[in-house]
Parts: sequence; C-alpha cells; structure tokens
Amino acid sequence: MSGTTEENVDSESPRSVRSEGNTILEVRDATVSFEMERGESRVLNGVDLSVERDEVLGIVGESGSGKSMLANALLDAVVDPGKTSGSVRYFPPDGRDPIDVLELNDDELRTFRWEEISIVFQGAMSSFNPTMKIRDHFAETIDAHDADPEECIERAYDLLSELYLDADRVLDSYPHELSGGMQQRTLIALSLILEPDVLVMDEPTAALDLLMQRSIISLLDRLQREYDLTLVFITHDLPLVAHLADRIAVMYAFELAEIGPAEEIITNAAHPYTRMLLGSTPNLDAPVDEMRVIEGSSPDPVAPPTGCRYHPRCPISRDICAESSPEFEDVSAEHQAACFFHEEASDAVTYPIGEDNDAIETEGSSTSSRDYGEPILSLDDVTVEFEGDQSILDLFDEPEYVRAVDDVSLDVHEDDVVALVGESGCGKTTLGKTIIGVHRPESGNVTYRGQDIWEARDSHREAEISFSEIRGALQMIHQDPGSSLNPNKRVIHSLRKPLKKSQPDLERVEQERRIMAMLEYVGMSPPEDYANRYPHQLSGGEKQRVALIRALLMNPDVILADEAISALDVSLRVEMMELLLDLQGRFNTSFVFISHDLSNARYLAEKADGRIAVMYLGEIVEIGTVEQIIHDPQHPYTQALRWATPDLNPRNESEESPIRAIDIPDPKDPPSGCRFHTRCPEAREICRQVHPTNISTNGSEVACFRADPDHDYWDSPSIVNEESDDDETSMSTLD
Repeated sequence: MSGTTEENVDSESPRSVRSEGNTILEVRDATVSFEMERGESRVLNGVDLSVERDEVLGIVGESGSGKSMLANALLDAVVDPGKTSGSVRYFPPDGRDPIDVLELNDDELRTFRWEEISIVFQGAMSSFNPTMKIRDHFAETIDAHDADPEECIERAYDLLSELYLDADRVLDSYPHELSGGMQQRTLIALSLILEPDVLVMDEPTAALDLLMQRSIISLLDRLQREYDLTLVFITHDLPLVAHLADRIAVMYAFELAEIGPAEEIITNAAHPYTRMLLGSTPNLDAPVDEMRVIEGSSPDPVAPPTGCRYHPRCPISRDICAESSPEFEDVSAEHQAACFFHEEASDAVTYPIGEDNDAIETEGSSTSSRDYGEPILSLDDVTVEFEGDQSILDLFDEPEYVRAVDDVSLDVHEDDVVALVGESGCGKTTLGKTIIGVHRPESGNVTYRGQDIWEARDSHREAEISFSEIRGALQMIHQDPGSSLNPNKRVIHSLRKPLKKSQPDLERVEQERRIMAMLEYVGMSPPEDYANRYPHQLSGGEKQRVALIRALLMNPDVILADEAISALDVSLRVEMMELLLDLQGRFNTSFVFISHDLSNARYLAEKADGRIAVMYLGEIVEIGTVEQIIHDPQHPYTQALRWATPDLNPRNESEESPIRAIDIPDPKDPPSGCRFHTRCPEAREICRQVHPTNISTNGSEVACFRADPDHDYWDSPSIVNEESDDDETSMSTLD
C-alpha cells in the first residue's frame, strides 16, 4: 500500500474514472510527518490520488487512518510541527496554469483556501467565533478576500435558503443560538460564499443525528449538482457516503488501500480490509449474525508493520505480505486495490450488504419470545422538568421550564435490553438518568424492585431497600468515558474504588485479582500493563472498556449506557456491543442503551431479544420488539428514523423524505396536540388539536391515531399541504 514513485505513477497509482484532462486535484507522494521522541510519526504516507472535476469522492477509514491529514494536506493546512511533502496540484477550471499548493506562500494560501478550495470541519461550533454574530463571520470572510459585499451577501441569503434556514434569523444570531444542525448548514453556506470549485468536508455530519445527517447528505447532493461543485467527503461511516459518492477511496494505516466506483467498492470490495470494514458495519438491511468484528488494532504510526500494513490483521496474509508492500493492481478498469491476493478476498472474507431488504428477518418474533415476569425497574407517568437558560435581562421574569420527559411509563426487566432512540434533545439521556435515580421527577414514580427510589432517598433508614443500595444497583457508562475517569489516577485506582464500595471486606490482593481478571476478560491484555496506565494512554475503545468494568464491579442490576459506542469507530461498534452482550450473560445485567443510531439499537436489542423505544420531544411515541420497530414501524416518526438510517447497498433506491421540516421544534415550546404533527407527512387537523394516547397494536405501543382504524383521525382534513408556518424550514422538495 505504499506510495508509488514518479516513474510508475501512471501505471501503478489509482486511475481516474473520468476522461483524461478532467482532473481538478492531483496528489502525488503526499506525506505528513511529525518528529517525536520515539521517532518519526508518519500520519500520511506516500498517497497518490486524483480528484476529478464535478465528482464526489468519498474517503473512508477508521479513526487515525490518515483521512483528516489528507484533507489538511490538500490545503497545505497541516499544523506545526507537522511537515507536508510531495505534490498537491490544483487545475483551475478557467485554463490557468496548475497551482502547486505546497509551494504557495501565506498570502497566496489565504486566497486559495476560500476562493479555490474550501473546507468544512466536523465541529461547526469550534469554527465560529462565539463572540461574533453569524453576519459578521460572513462579512469578515468577504472583506478578507476583497469580494463584492452586496453580491456575496445576496449569495449568502440564497445559500442559507437552499439549506432550509431563515437567513435573517441565522445571520442575526450568535453561534450558540443555533442548533448543531443549523450551525453545520451555516458553515457549509459560509464555505461556499466565495464560490470555490472544490469543497473538502472532514466528518461534517459525525456529531449530528441520523435525520440531520440524511438531510444534509441530500442537501449536499443537490448543491453539488446545482453549483457544479467537486466534493471530497471524508468520513468513517461507509453507509453514509455510499449513496452520495461517485468514487470511494479506502484508507488504512495512513495509506490508500483501495479506490473505485462507489457501487463497486460497496458490492464487490477487493481489499480484505475493505471487506472486513463492510462486514463490521451495523446496518438495518443485513442479518446481525453475519456482522463481525475486525480483530486486532490499527498500527502505531511510529512503528508500522513491514510490508502490507494490514497483514497482521488480514485473514489471507502470507509471507510475502510481511516482506513486501503491494502496489495497486487492477480489479476492473476503474477499480484498484493494493493487495497481492485481492482475487481470493471475495471467497475468504464475505460480508452482507442487504441485497433483499424484505428477506431480512430478526431473531425475535413479531410480539415477543420471552416471558418478562416482574420488572426490576418501573416508571409510572414520570415527568421531569428543567429550568431553561436565562440571560441577565430575564432575571426578574418568570423562568421558563423545559419538560424534558413528559408522562412516560416504562418497565425494565431481568436480563433486559431497552434501546432508547431519537434525535438530540428528545429527552433520552434525561429519561435514562431518571431510570437510574440521578434525576428526580417532578411527578410520577420510579420504583426499584417495588421500592420507590425517592421515598428511599427521603426516608433514609425506614425504606425496605436503602437508597445507597439502589444507587449501587443502578450504574452508568458515559458517551465520553475519558471525562469520567480521573486523568491523574491509574486504571487500577479507578477500578479499585467501586470494589471497595461494593465489597468493603475484600482483601487488597483479592481486589487486584478480580480487576486483573476483568481486564483480561474484556481483552485488555496483559492486564498488569493496562492496570498501570493513565487514561490518556488508552484508546477510546479501551477507555470505554474500563468504564464498563468499573460499572460491573458494583454488581449492578441495570446499567445505563448513554451513547456508549457513538464515539467509537464503526468497525469497533459491533465489537463493543458484543462485549456488552457477553457481559450481560455473565453478570445477569440489564441495559438501558441510549443511541441516536437505529442500526446500533437494532443490533443490540435483537441479539438480546430486547425492545426499542422511540422518543420524540420528551415522549415515548412507540415501543416494541425489533421486528416491529424495524420492519413494521407504526409511528410516522419511527418511519422517518428508519428512512434516515443509511443503507449500505447503493443499489437500493432512496425513498422520498418522510419528514416535512429538518429542524426539531423548540422543546421549551412544543407543538400542541401530537408533537410530531409539524413534521409529519400524515398529519391531519385532529393531530394539531388532540394529544394522542398509546394504542396497543400487535404487541407494541404506539402514540398515533393512525394505529386505530376507527379513530376520528380518518375523517379529519389533512394539513400536510397547508403553507408552513416557516417556509424556510420546509422540506417539501427534499428527497
């Protein structure tokens, strides 16, 4: 997978899929290195790549594979003390001489980066100055490039409108006054204000919900065609880019492993790594039993393996793979892979892509295959409120309250998995923390084995089950385990603490024996090495394992896993979920699994014969088995989440959008009646006036009038074709 030399670029580097002379970016032997005490760290190694005019090139790979370094190299934006070498040539569309990007001085680069190539980063908030209004960000960019202010501001209005935003509201707002999706769309508009020819997008949707991700992908597809843009879309999420990209380039260990047409890469990948990556990606349209983990870990950039860098993890590697670095070989006319044995890969490494969606069946039945018995935890009509943010000018006004959880009832049983899914701000985390006794409800009851949790908290010794015992039985692992681990304490100290609390009489030697055994069990071997590391010396997946062990050492009945795998690579998510399931079987622990990703929720809940609960603006709008939620969703919002979940197979045609507006309503002022009616494609007048109650249908519970064939809903007039209250947020043309 090494870079090619100048003599063999034409014959052995990846070729273009477009006609000769249509290249807009040409990368040759691009290398980024950092000098470290241990030696030279090469985080991009000899990459050769051509980007064609007006195409969408997707660049995928695990975290740390070099994707972002490649993006930075395209604009010569690698931060010091990093050094970029090789060649990055840009071919202007107006026939000017090619520009060698790495040879530009600082002033030339400042002009080039906005007028010729622009970039959108993952964290939109970090790209904005929090003390400046959005209008000032646009004005600053326009002024710095001596562009026509009137013409550019007019273009800003057009772009913001194209992105379904109210231009006046956005331009007159500070960044923090916009939601994450609005910030990301605003950043896209800002990146296009000077009409660049190339837009590089580095994980632009990674922090967004599925509906927002899918919406932005649809918007990008349309903008790319309307504005003749060339897009370089960098992501770790293969399904997300499968339907957007013309070609896909796969990176592993700071080098290119494979490149070719998107459909061919997805349906007929040639490199064993690409095939393993596809096989480890949770998706709704493939049997969960056919998904697998990628054994091993990515290499150290200071000391990568000799030969093919993937050979220590490759199931078909041979001696030559460790001795020599493979050059690119043709799989087809437009498809190349850096593998000696790519012809054998299809038989040796199989993966599901969901050829026939209707044929996929889950292990659970349409109702349920298990007898739940008495619940461990019960929520009965629980409501949780928070005081809204107030400025200094509002100090003398009545505070606003946000009803984060509204009248929710839910049971959690022995060895149960309940997956809570929904968009950010829908109340998932608040509900989860209420379940484990962290948030006290304004009304309703939360009981653990028949004992009201908050009565136990208030009555102290009079309760049958003490509050301290309840809190020990209800544990949590966070999305960012690093923030919950003391950075100044070694792993063994963080793990010894819960053991002391749960088993105070345990001898120190026995404590350490159990800790080492748990580290070994979750794959952190040798355990003595990991036990003496600090959190910063662990990878994201290793930190998550430590957080899981810490929770399990309390011998809990229920663990709240709050987005516990969303920060992990797609290739690591199946591995982490398999670990959760394995530990559930060993410790008889129930999980409340919070996720905005329906694929992950489906994988865990299906394997555990659990349930999926769908939340929207503080309410559970549908709950049922995996079979019901995934293959027969009743609520229009559940159907929208199903639509928004990326389909790995690009051959499956994309359906028309089932939502009418991108942005979720303000939770401080939720819509009347059914809260989803402002976005629902099936909304009728009664939905605007009357709040639906739960209806049982085929074993599931759904809060939608449509589940009752005799309801007055069917005689109520439709409101779908009425003019939206805010035309700027309409999605009537988005598909």
